[in-house]
Amino acid sequence: MTAKRDYYEILGLARDADQPQVKKAYRQKALQFHPDRNREDPHAEEKFKEASEAYEVLSDPQKRQIYDQFGHAGLEGRGFHGFDRMEDIFSSFGDIFEEFFGGGLGGFGGLGRGSRRGRARHGGDVGVPLTITFEEMVQGVKKEVPVHKEGACEACNGAGSKTGKRKSCATCGGSGQVAHSQGFFMIQTTCPRCRGEGEFLADPCEECRGQGRVRKKKNLTVKVPPGVEDGMRLIIRGEGHAGLQGGGAGDLYVEVHVQSHSFFERHGDDIYCALPVAMTDAALGHSVKVPTLNGDHTVSLPEGIDTGEEIRLKKMGIPNVHNGRRGDQIIRVMVKTPKKLSREQKKLLDEFSNS
Repeated sequence: MTAKRDYYEILGLARDADQPQVKKAYRQKALQFHPDRNREDPHAEEKFKEASEAYEVLSDPQKRQIYDQFGHAGLEGRGFHGFDRMEDIFSSFGDIFEEFFGGGLGGFGGLGRGSRRGRARHGGDVGVPLTITFEEMVQGVKKEVPVHKEGACEACNGAGSKTGKRKSCATCGGSGQVAHSQGFFMIQTTCPRCRGEGEFLADPCEECRGQGRVRKKKNLTVKVPPGVEDGMRLIIRGEGHAGLQGGGAGDLYVEVHVQSHSFFERHGDDIYCALPVAMTDAALGHSVKVPTLNGDHTVSLPEGIDTGEEIRLKKMGIPNVHNGRRGDQIIRVMVKTPKKLSREQKKLLDEFSNS
């Protein structure tokens, strides 16, 4: 089995390339290796598939992050195996080809956008932010978030029409594409009248104007698990935009933002805090009260403890979001030196220092 080439190498990109650069590089490769422009080159189709697979990954922030961290093995472990058929490429990137070539170059045996007519289309994903307090992060919380999305039209049950009757487009003869001769090539472009569908709804729904979807606001209760990290995204399946023509709904991504705390500072599952203690308590090893996530806790100071030394309270930190095991609380001691002393106190300190 031949090892896969690096996706950045395939598109001729640096690893820090931004999305416009990724799109531009793919356009150049798609133009260069499109099968209809290279009928005499037996390797053009494979190169075209290779470039399309690279673009599929590098144009998707999540897939790109996985690839950057784990390479091809990370994607295969999540069920991504690239494209086996040209139909899959045109189905996935029909809108891209329309932008690149004005509707698809040559169609590759009729596999352009028009061939997707009538297929169900999956709805897009929706992202919303959610801000919670430090305490809510520790305990876990349920929050209601407003979600604005495209939902199925209730008037026509998402069909775009009450009867479902359709009529063929006279401009393209129902194919969804019109052909134009340009030099040595026959260019197929999306029909401007039916926009590639090949047909029209005979009686479009007045509520959604035949789209099958309307803009909606929905309040959803989101369960935030204990220990969630700042910036972590929670996924709620099927709560994104509604699909078209019977396609499934997209997903909802909730990005959690955790407010900072005035006393605790998080490092992984551990929490750090600075504890001011009196000089006498530090010298004599007295017991002091320390705020924790579960209320005040009494701690016995070792005699002679100094500023910067740490005391660790086991399993009094933050629960791990994946397995629930708690981290520790680390107390950084800050010994306070008194600024105002009485004559008697000064005398006692002098006697102590000279003893």
